[in-house]
Amino acid sequence: MEITKVVIPAAGVGPRFLPFSKTVPREMLPLLNKPSIQHVAEEALLSELVNMIVITAKGKEQIADHFDMSAVNPLIREHDKAGLLASIEKLARMAHFTYIPQQEPLGLGHAVWLARHCINKEYFAVALPDDIIFSKQPALSQLIRVARQEKASVIAVQEVPTECISSYGIVGIRKTITPNLFQLSHVVEKPNPKDAPSSLAVVGRYVLSSKIFNSLDEMQTYEQTELNLTDAICHMMQHNERVFAYKVQGTRYDLGTPLGWIKAVIGSALQDPDYGPATRKFLADINSPDSFLYNPAKIIEHNI
Repeated sequence: MEITKVVIPAAGVGPRFLPFSKTVPREMLPLLNKPSIQHVAEEALLSELVNMIVITAKGKEQIADHFDMSAVNPLIREHDKAGLLASIEKLARMAHFTYIPQQEPLGLGHAVWLARHCINKEYFAVALPDDIIFSKQPALSQLIRVARQEKASVIAVQEVPTECISSYGIVGIRKTITPNLFQLSHVVEKPNPKDAPSSLAVVGRYVLSSKIFNSLDEMQTYEQTELNLTDAICHMMQHNERVFAYKVQGTRYDLGTPLGWIKAVIGSALQDPDYGPATRKFLADINSPDSFLYNPAKIIEHNI
């Protein structure tokens, strides 16, 4: 089973990040020196997904500009003494990017549906830039391995605490294959915790059969304001298509909120060989009684 394509939905407005997201795409939020969408693209490339289909929207031209190395300002190259452009140059050289505009915010399912003409009768991946997963083996690569093993669609999941269940799509389990692999019966979008079928939440990585497009086509016949990917996955299962959930190994950060982004920045800094030691010292110093962050009384205000 050859899987080489990934759909990266990046058309969302990002209201939680206003006023920043008024002019800068939320997907360009940096984690150290790379925007979040580059982290997702690098994960895809490490998973041998070389065809990247990015769903964008008006005002998000910066995303395409970021991955375009054909017109880099010579001054930028001249000052890149540390070779920091190498990572983006590798992506530009080894991956092929296609950009498809989503004219209206009609949901994740609609964003995936827009990629249908780029995908034949084959399995493909979906990766949401809101979810950053740091792991030894890329999360998408983990899913691809399961999809090949089961010859079926597979969704990434992780355990979430009860108080967070109502913020996620939660999977229902038909059969436990291993402690980390499950065949699904259904998926419920943002359920009340007491009604949730499990505590396993969908976390922004999928490998899907192209049959999802048939389900998305049928879902569009219903009167609804948004086309939901979760509903289409359930529709596939109702038509005897097997779908699995896999507990991806790794640390996940939710970049959909400012607090989640702050946590991701700290997490990525801690893992970085250059910034890790200084970041750990900074965090340790915060807890010191002498720290102005711990004790605001230490802040000295001066008159001019």
